[in-house]
Amino acid sequence: MGTITTSDGIEIFYKDWGSGQPIVFSHGWPLSADDWDNQMLFFLQQGYRVVAHDRRGHGRSTQTGDGHDMDHYADDLAAVVEHLDLQDAIHVGHSTGGGEVVHYLARHGESRASKAAILCAVPPLMVKTDANPDGLPKDVFDGLQAQLAANRSEFYRALPSGPFYGFNRPGVESSEAIIENWWRQGMMGGAKAHYDGVVAFSQTDFTEDLKKITLPVLVMHSEDDQIVPYGASGPRSAELLQNGTLKTYSDLPHGMPTTHADVVNADLLEFLQS
Repeated sequence: MGTITTSDGIEIFYKDWGSGQPIVFSHGWPLSADDWDNQMLFFLQQGYRVVAHDRRGHGRSTQTGDGHDMDHYADDLAAVVEHLDLQDAIHVGHSTGGGEVVHYLARHGESRASKAAILCAVPPLMVKTDANPDGLPKDVFDGLQAQLAANRSEFYRALPSGPFYGFNRPGVESSEAIIENWWRQGMMGGAKAHYDGVVAFSQTDFTEDLKKITLPVLVMHSEDDQIVPYGASGPRSAELLQNGTLKTYSDLPHGMPTTHADVVNADLLEFLQS
């Protein structure tokens, strides 16, 4: 574990374990690098070097009041990659982290990367617009910000208790430990970062970013994702990518890297070794 300081003075916390080809993990909103614990331990055992950082304002990184946008997220990721001098890296991003990976590759190039995977990710665009009629109405995201501002702790219990992990689906057994770990990670971060982050993940249009990427990208998404709806995201991203492969699941939740880590890890490993 370590920290780096970005060009604008933000301290970014990261984990760096093992040796071999590096896999760099980018977490979702409003979590931290800890959300990748299962994947990091699994791929470490497969002989990879595993790296994950806390996004600015999240986890153990600086709770700065500004810079909570995709340009800064991508630049911070680039700073970690360059500080560790990572080469031939595989980038894996979940949800907002998928947007971060896509924007990083388009903004900073692919010279240090070899493959990528985006899981239940926000690209190409979440919010509904004239050009994106299948997106979610803006008032959905306004509502997230309102709940966060009114009672962040309560909101951060309700989201993982229900749609994030699919615990609101009939017959799905809830896990209090998973819910509490989501709450713990969320409450470690800064309210301002999380509030602004809603705009970053919902209103950033990644269409042109996706078109620029040439390396192989695995797009993993479930049709039952209640956070990032499948129809306007996964299939469209795969179509826009020059070398994208879509892996569709029927009934897994948005938080499938946690609830179905065995499935996700096996499919990721197959892609990395192909």
